[in-house]
Amino acid sequence: MSPWLTVVGIGEDGFKGLGRNARHALLRASRIMGGQRQLDLLPVCIRGERQLWPSPFSLEPLLARRGEPVCVLASGDPMFFGVGASLARHVSAEDMQILPAPSSCSLAAARMGWPLQEVVTLSVVARPLAALNAQLFTGVRLLVLSNDGQSPAAIAALLRERGFGPSRLTVLEHLGGAAERRVDGVAHDWHDPLIADLNLIAIECIAEPNTPRLSRLAGLPDSSFKHDGQLTKRDVRAITLARLAPVPGELLWDVGAGSGSIGIEWMRAHPTCRALAIEADEGRQLLIEHNRDALGVPGLQLIRGNAPQALAGLERPDAIFIGGGVTREGVLDTCWAQLKPGGRLIANAVTLQSEMTLMAWREQHGGELTRIHIAQAQPLGEFDTWRQALPITLLDVTKPCDA
Repeated sequence: MSPWLTVVGIGEDGFKGLGRNARHALLRASRIMGGQRQLDLLPVCIRGERQLWPSPFSLEPLLARRGEPVCVLASGDPMFFGVGASLARHVSAEDMQILPAPSSCSLAAARMGWPLQEVVTLSVVARPLAALNAQLFTGVRLLVLSNDGQSPAAIAALLRERGFGPSRLTVLEHLGGAAERRVDGVAHDWHDPLIADLNLIAIECIAEPNTPRLSRLAGLPDSSFKHDGQLTKRDVRAITLARLAPVPGELLWDVGAGSGSIGIEWMRAHPTCRALAIEADEGRQLLIEHNRDALGVPGLQLIRGNAPQALAGLERPDAIFIGGGVTREGVLDTCWAQLKPGGRLIANAVTLQSEMTLMAWREQHGGELTRIHIAQAQPLGEFDTWRQALPITLLDVTKPCDA
C-alpha cells in the first residue's frame, strides 16, 4: 500500500520550485496541513482542503486523519529542525513519504561558500540562545536558524558578552525567494538593522585576545563556574567524568549537584547527552542555572529537593554521580535500584564516614575504589612547597546487565 501521508518541503520559490512527485502529491491530497506562510504559497489549482496547524501546536488533528491521502507542508527540509522529525515519532516509515526541498542551511552554505560538513548548524527557534555558548571557538563557523527578526541583534549581544565581539555575522533573509537579502556586519558594532522574521545567521567566530578557552573535554578551569566552594575541583572532575564515560544520548543523574559542574560537562561532551541535577540548596540551584546557561547547556534539568525523596518518578538514568550525601539513608540504595542495567555509578567521598559507606557498598556490590591525591606547588617563604588537597575516595561500579 502507498503511504497515506506525504510531507512536502517547500521553499521560498513556492509551488513552481517543487519537483513532479511533490506536485502530484499535493494535487491528489484531500487535505493539506501547514502554517499560513506555506499554505499561501499554493496556487488555486490545488483543491485539497487547507488546514492550519492548531495553536498551541499539536499533531492530533493530523493523526486523526490516518489513512486519508493527506499532505503536510513544511519549510525546506522537513527532517532538519522541522515537523518531519516530530511526525517520524508517530508515523511509521511505511505510512509516510518525505519529499524535501533544499534546507535553509544548504542554501546558506551555498551563498557563503562554506562546505556544509565543516559547519555547525543549530536552531534558536523557540530555543534558548544560551545553547550557542557551547559552540563558541575561534575559527568555528555557525549557521543559526533564527526565531524572528530580533534574533540577530540578540546573538550579536551574546557574542559581545562572551568575548567574541570580532565575530563576523551575515544575516540571510528569505533564502531562495524573490525577496532574498543579505546583511553583513561584526558583532561588536552590529547596527541592529531592520531584519525580516524569516532569516538565518551565518557566524564566523573570532574571540577577543585573552578570552578564556573552554575545551569540550572534561576538566574546565574551576573559574569557569560560579560556586560557593561546593565544587568538584578540576582534576578530580576530569577523573570522575572519565569514569562516567558519557555516550551520545545517555542520561546522567548528578545527585547533590552543588554548582552543577559534573552534569554540565557531561552535557558538553555531546549535544545529545542529557543530565538531571538534583540539588536541595536554593543558593546552589541559582548557581546551577547560571552555570548551565553560561556554558551552553540550557537543557540541563534542575530537580529541586533532597535525595532520595527527589529521585522518585525521574527517568531512569544510564549513569549516576553522587557528589554528596552518600551517608544519607536510602541514597545509594535508591540510585542503585533506579540505575539501568549496564549503567555506571560513581560516588566521591571526602570524610571518613562517607569513605566507610563506600567501602561497605563495595563489599556488597563490587566495583573499584580509587584514592585520589592532588597536590599543588605553592609559595613557602622564598621557596615553593607542595600543598596537599583533601584526598578523594572514588567508587566506580557498573550494574550487571542481568540485574
